[in-house]
Amino acid sequence: MFQFFMQFIRHPKTIGAIAPSGKALAEKMMVPVCFSRAKCIVEYGPGTGSFTRELIRRKQPGTKLLVIEKNPVFYQKLKKEFDGEPDVYLIQGDAADVNHYLSQAGFAAADYIISGLPFTSLPKTVSENILLATQKAIGAKGRFITFQYSLAKQKFFMEYFTMTGRLLEFKNLPPAYVLVMKAAEILQGQ
Repeated sequence: MFQFFMQFIRHPKTIGAIAPSGKALAEKMMVPVCFSRAKCIVEYGPGTGSFTRELIRRKQPGTKLLVIEKNPVFYQKLKKEFDGEPDVYLIQGDAADVNHYLSQAGFAAADYIISGLPFTSLPKTVSENILLATQKAIGAKGRFITFQYSLAKQKFFMEYFTMTGRLLEFKNLPPAYVLVMKAAEILQGQ
């Protein structure tokens, strides 16, 4: 917890909270995922691994999980905890490069992309690059699942995706919205 807080102080634009997401939010983020059918799941910005633990616990044997973390301190913590987990690939890199990582893992698209990135505080161009890459990475059938503490960015997300669901987790501090999206119809035809 202290380590997370210190990273927030050092990088407030890329670390969106002063503490890791709670267990209730991690469980709510898993609700839209059909683990029995998923062959490839990607996680953006796992931080200290709140969602990663749930993904590893629930994924089927053989399902690939690509965990992309840019922050070197968090990456080392994740490596210490999850290195050696079957079919889990820890990547120190940028979420905007997701399609490169998918290709390296032998996939054209991910079934699900789970995001812990703070789109509210990220610079707009960084968010745009990540969302454009995510559109391609989920293809016509995948889903993009992220959480936000407010709905301020919902209209921004709708420039890239079609909303397929919205859940609210009151037990998280602060309460959080879980947004479930698919690639916009116009983009799927391109």
